[in-house]
Amino acid sequence: MPEQTQTLPDVRKSVTVAATPDECFKVFTERPADWWPPSHILVRKERAGLAFEGEVGGRYYEWDVEGNEIAWGRVLEWEPGRRVVLTWRIDPNWQSLPTDDGASQIEVDFEAVDAGHTRVSLAHVKLDQHGPGAERIFKALDGPSPGETLELFARAVANGSGS
Repeated sequence: MPEQTQTLPDVRKSVTVAATPDECFKVFTERPADWWPPSHILVRKERAGLAFEGEVGGRYYEWDVEGNEIAWGRVLEWEPGRRVVLTWRIDPNWQSLPTDDGASQIEVDFEAVDAGHTRVSLAHVKLDQHGPGAERIFKALDGPSPGETLELFARAVANGSGS
């Protein structure tokens, strides 16, 4: 009988910003370079850009100054103004995985809370998929909300959601 693995809890964080869900979705998916933490990098040379392919099955990826690309993962759900779900292709040593085997998922929800404000929730789910070492990933992610990524995202929204 296979040994049962302990299920790691999801890591959920959120931030409320002064923008509509549509504006927030656009900042998140069309301007990732404006909010992506600079320490979150997989390419070996200087990063030149980040992009989302806006459809289910599309990639979200980065490329370096020499044009080398590395995918952070794949789009599982794409609902403009509402939700995006992505695979997260990193291993417990923070290195890139070539496929979704061993990848967890990131769920991002955009919910209007009142006129002109949106709650953006980001969840890292299915962390057990990372296998041995997944606990290290959980511990690195499980800090106070909103966390670095959503703090930078809120700043990007404040600096130009209407553009």
